[in-house]
Amino acid sequence: MLKGLFRTKNLDDILAAANRPHASLRRSLGPVHVTLLGIGAIIGAGIFATVGEAAVGVGGVPGAGPSLVLSFVITAVVCGFTALCYAEFASMVPISGSAYTYAYATLGELIAWIIGWDLILEYAVGNTAVAISWANYFRKLLSGLGIPFPIWLATDYRTAALDPAIIEAAPHILGIPIVFNLLAFFIVAALTVILVWGIRESAAFNAGMVVVKLIVLTFFVAVAIYFVSPSEMAKNWHPFQPTGWTGTLAGAAVVFFAYIGFDAVSTVAEETRNPTRDLPIGIIASLIICTVIYIVVAAVFTGIVPYPELKNLTPSELAESLTVALDRAAPHQVWATNIVAFGSVVAHTAVLLVFQMGQPRIFFSMARDGLMPAKFASVHPRFKTPHVTTILTGLVVGVVSSVTNISEMVALTNIGTLFAFVLVCIGIPILRFQDPDRRRPFRVPFGPLLLPVLGAMSCLGLMYYLPPASWWRFVGWLLIGLGVYTGFGYSGSLIGQAMGRPTRTPLCLIVASLGCLLVAAGMFTIPHDAGPSKLLNALVEAAADGHGRVLTGFSLAAAGLVMAYFGWYFELTRRAAPSAN
Repeated sequence: MLKGLFRTKNLDDILAAANRPHASLRRSLGPVHVTLLGIGAIIGAGIFATVGEAAVGVGGVPGAGPSLVLSFVITAVVCGFTALCYAEFASMVPISGSAYTYAYATLGELIAWIIGWDLILEYAVGNTAVAISWANYFRKLLSGLGIPFPIWLATDYRTAALDPAIIEAAPHILGIPIVFNLLAFFIVAALTVILVWGIRESAAFNAGMVVVKLIVLTFFVAVAIYFVSPSEMAKNWHPFQPTGWTGTLAGAAVVFFAYIGFDAVSTVAEETRNPTRDLPIGIIASLIICTVIYIVVAAVFTGIVPYPELKNLTPSELAESLTVALDRAAPHQVWATNIVAFGSVVAHTAVLLVFQMGQPRIFFSMARDGLMPAKFASVHPRFKTPHVTTILTGLVVGVVSSVTNISEMVALTNIGTLFAFVLVCIGIPILRFQDPDRRRPFRVPFGPLLLPVLGAMSCLGLMYYLPPASWWRFVGWLLIGLGVYTGFGYSGSLIGQAMGRPTRTPLCLIVASLGCLLVAAGMFTIPHDAGPSKLLNALVEAAADGHGRVLTGFSLAAAGLVMAYFGWYFELTRRAAPSAN
């Protein structure tokens, strides 16, 4: 491999880079702010939208039924292992950048790039899904209040194409229907303005939303218990595991989306007054509080809607699980359903805020290391926020959420986040052995191996239960990232330049970069619902379903592999030639 791909960045250098006068952020958050940011990021689209799918099952995967309660516990334990690892890293390296920064210190530059690129799936792509879900709930809330909003301004074209009525209602220009999700774009744009304004103002806004959604979830539980007695609920909890442990574990993989967010706390490490104390408190406290809330809500949800009735819900009803459940428990109580819908809108808004806060800080940290354009490391002179990356992230998420649908992005978010968690868990024992004397205000209990290894293995276990499409798209996404690193990050790296790398990308690496992008294009072309044996059969059998797509995908991937291989090979040869002479 080329020189220094796995060269780690010294922790002292990481800390020193954050203290440069024109590249530092304002420290203004305390432990309460940090904990509320964690709760704001965790409780959102997951609990309001995915509990139904987890209970029933999706994509041919069995559902958990009443054992959804146990699914939440399993996922909480998995996240708990990772949360302890995040807490140790965050207290030791209180720098924005989250898992990217930790990987750079332990696993080297290439792995750091991969995890930084991977985190885009959790924050930016995940936020695209949340923005779309927010638009659905907001339109439902407006409808409940008697305020009509055009459906063609609250959905994407692919979804609208399934409903001719939407296409007919939309205005047409040159015969082309105008359909886009204005609501999703609007909420992302509004939150971007708040985030550029200042971190303390953003945290205060989040705190208010956290209070509202906790009140609404408490209201949901109270109203459900009022209309459906606990003894009645207990009857609906039998059988507890209608599809066995397979359904319970599959449910745990689905509800993982409801836990995504506690790690976002680590992205504001550089803006916390006492990060060595406040970050572990915020990470662990927010996870514990949310787990208790989730268990109660899951128990009530599966208690008021029997499992056989859950299986009869439509996909649109499953996407609005809590409002549908409350409507069945308290029919004709429209006011109660509207309150829960309002709470869902607030919850989605809080998640959007925190994730839109996290993604720019990942880009910010990568830019400080030279792996992203230097402009991304700019700090607003007055507000002391990473305004360039905040505006860029807001623009990209806003535009994408206005023209895409939600289903594929949720799956990508889950597998991308679990992969990041695996690398964070692996990093703890590595750094304990590499730098044993480093001051660690918080340490993972029971030594450097037990809990981190359990965390990595349990995250891999949840990844196993995700559908094949998630894996194909995830690999394709990583290949796009490898292409960007080859074409820009490798030469732009400040550590790499100090080691003698060229400051401008050589032609050979540009060819290799294009090769990686071609392989990724091939990965996205092949059918994503097929396993390796089915794909191989479709490749060799001209009459098989999807033969054309498979042949095109494999051809692109093969051509890309050849380009990538020779690009790297000739660059290695060119760099080795002077020393040979």
